[in-house]
Amino acid sequence: MYKPNRKVPCVYMRGGTSKAVFFHDKDLPQDMEARDKVILSAFGSPDRRQIDGMGGANTSTSKVAIIKKSERPGIDVDYDFGQVDVMAPIVGKTMNCGNISSAVGPFAIDEGLVEAVEPMTEVHIFNLNTQKEIIAQVPVKDGRAVTEGDFEIDGVPGTAAKVTLKFVNPQGAASGKLLPTGNVKDYIEIEGKTYEYSFVDACNPVIFVHPEDFGVTGTEIPSEFNALPNCQEICRILEIIRGTGAILLGYAKDLEDAKKNSQTLPKIAFATKPVDYTAGSGKAIGKEDTDIVARLFSVNMKMIDAYMGTGAICTVTAANTPGTIVNDIVKEVTGTDRNEHIRIGHPWGIMHSYAELQIHEDGTHEVLSGLLDRTARRIMEGYVYVRD
Repeated sequence: MYKPNRKVPCVYMRGGTSKAVFFHDKDLPQDMEARDKVILSAFGSPDRRQIDGMGGANTSTSKVAIIKKSERPGIDVDYDFGQVDVMAPIVGKTMNCGNISSAVGPFAIDEGLVEAVEPMTEVHIFNLNTQKEIIAQVPVKDGRAVTEGDFEIDGVPGTAAKVTLKFVNPQGAASGKLLPTGNVKDYIEIEGKTYEYSFVDACNPVIFVHPEDFGVTGTEIPSEFNALPNCQEICRILEIIRGTGAILLGYAKDLEDAKKNSQTLPKIAFATKPVDYTAGSGKAIGKEDTDIVARLFSVNMKMIDAYMGTGAICTVTAANTPGTIVNDIVKEVTGTDRNEHIRIGHPWGIMHSYAELQIHEDGTHEVLSGLLDRTARRIMEGYVYVRD
């Protein structure tokens, strides 16, 4: 029987170096299975090209944000993030996206969910994935979020208005603990070789490894990494380490299950000391311009072109956790275990990440919140047509 597709109101937004389709919670089915089917149809997943939907055929542009006015004290909006798998009929819900988080405040203001207060509106966001609060400072004029400005981030052409995000108490977003294994460093033997790693859970859990252990420098951009003759073998070993973390978090029962059903978390990252390299944009990155060089991998073990916002918060938290791989690297550059600001060299340039620290009487310290400066822009508003 022939019938038209159903239309659903939505907004298409860029947040940082990612893009997402934004929905109001009320416009989607409340049954989660039915909701996922609508989202998958909207994106054209699963399909490598996502040709029949709004997905951009890579993880950075295959994301969904679902927003509603919050009933929680002190919170303006609840925000649910989904990583829409390109190749499988899966909407991953265990993680948050820091880049897309930067678009939540502007969306909430422009949609009338939060009162616009000039010149800066503070939007209190509750991320349902991690059960953590995010505070967004959004510039406002004439009742709407300001888009144009002079702030620039690597990975996005041109300049725009700056949105500052504060991730409150980021530790233990997935596991309830800063260090899921209880150790600042761990070791795993795979096929006769031992690999060192640091498993840190802040905003999202990330396993940091040494790229040198895999025969690479850690300065490769994705196209260079993908062209390596042993790329698949490196990714196979990385997936074993990452899958082991997924099992520990309770997201998978074994490595095969982790590979199929827990691709979104945990993340895995290369981390190495600052060196000179050329970014994918052609920009020369000097070793004096960074405190650490890092590469993050996303779904299906794909190195991403820039750096995840939540990954940056996890990285600055790890930099302030004495004894981790990240701390060892950053400490060599800055000379201290306390780093309120770090510069992360990623495939497309440099990302700045900040930490608010609490210093205890015994001299130890902890991260109270992690901060990022991002930009965001409303690209399109209207309806997406989904299959029944």
